[in-house]
Amino acid sequence: MPFEDRLGEAMRHTGGSFELGDRRDLVESSLIRGRRRLARRRTAAVTGSVLALATVGLGGAYAAGLVGGEGGGSSVAAPPKPTRQADGAMSGEQMVSLFKSLLPPGGAVTKEQGNGPGDPGTPGKPGASSAASVSGVFDDGNGPGLVALGVSRVDPAAEAGGHQVTCPAKALVDYDSCQTEQRPDGSRYMLLQGYENPNRSDLTKAWRAVLLTPKGTLIDASEWNAPTEKGSPASRETPPLTAGQLKALVVSPQWLSVADTLRAPEKADRPVGNGPSAEAVQKQLIALLPAGKGLKAGEKGGQDGYAFVVVDDGKGKSLVQINVQSGMSDVSPEGTVSTLADGTVLGLAKKPGEKGGAGVVSWIADTVRPDGFRVVVSAVNSESQHKAATRAEPALTLDELRAIALDQRWLTLK
Repeated sequence: MPFEDRLGEAMRHTGGSFELGDRRDLVESSLIRGRRRLARRRTAAVTGSVLALATVGLGGAYAAGLVGGEGGGSSVAAPPKPTRQADGAMSGEQMVSLFKSLLPPGGAVTKEQGNGPGDPGTPGKPGASSAASVSGVFDDGNGPGLVALGVSRVDPAAEAGGHQVTCPAKALVDYDSCQTEQRPDGSRYMLLQGYENPNRSDLTKAWRAVLLTPKGTLIDASEWNAPTEKGSPASRETPPLTAGQLKALVVSPQWLSVADTLRAPEKADRPVGNGPSAEAVQKQLIALLPAGKGLKAGEKGGQDGYAFVVVDDGKGKSLVQINVQSGMSDVSPEGTVSTLADGTVLGLAKKPGEKGGAGVVSWIADTVRPDGFRVVVSAVNSESQHKAATRAEPALTLDELRAIALDQRWLTLK
């Protein structure tokens, strides 16, 4: 798939987050593994806001398709005025020129790269491309930092579009700050200041700004305080553009004309195969929490086929997550596996956390019924996988997780 199509797909479904080339799963690998296998079998991939949150949190891995070129350095003080093809579509070179003209004056740009709908290799006329993109390493004299921006068109009424400009749950994504605003023209804007690695295992910060217009233009920019998204040490304390400068780059009306030459999105109010609604899964999960333990539900959220809730019994917070999926006959639960009398395959596992939180452990009950209906629920001994443990063990025992996963009431959500 051409890079611009991959970018458009990432923006439309980012999810997760982070669609991005590597989605940095927000739930345990055992929970997500089934989603990935299902995605490979179905035309409509199992994606949505939960996976997209990761994208939001770490800031646009779509830039990886632009990073690593050998473009030379140049000043952004007096860039050439961008021009367009006769049909109005910008080339990648013209995207770079526009990009540089919108960066703060006085800095230098190196390794600039762009992909535009007017590139000679782009098939067809305006509307054939699904996305346009540009990136460069910007240095204002205080150290180089990668800046990347993409333009695409989405269905503004679809769920995925709205999640692009909604701050992610703290239980799932670690960040310093996130603000949203409704602009006078009806556009929605979000600025998220977080980290490339959610466990803050290095000093690389990732800031992301997203604008979604009422007509479905999505302008998505990310910047890092390092010359590459990954693999380079931080070169400065914060990314090179201030919050105000990053916003100015994203809200520039000049990107709207680029979007006008891109392919219109397909209408998809609700992707096929994503499972029961987030509201139904969340309501059922909370109703099935064991009584008599004094559990209080705090932060909660979800997407189709998935829900989470942070519970506290007075001994520390504990994140509980669940996936409810159909058509998963090819999934084999991990851990200690047994087959129940009705043919349901049950897997029980205790394993270390996977997101870097100190002392975090994860307990999992995974069930696959004979018809492929799967319910897998997990609990960790922290309010988030990427934060240190708040208690010795999860708030729910393995037997309690097993009871939740096997409860017959889930069958009503098929």
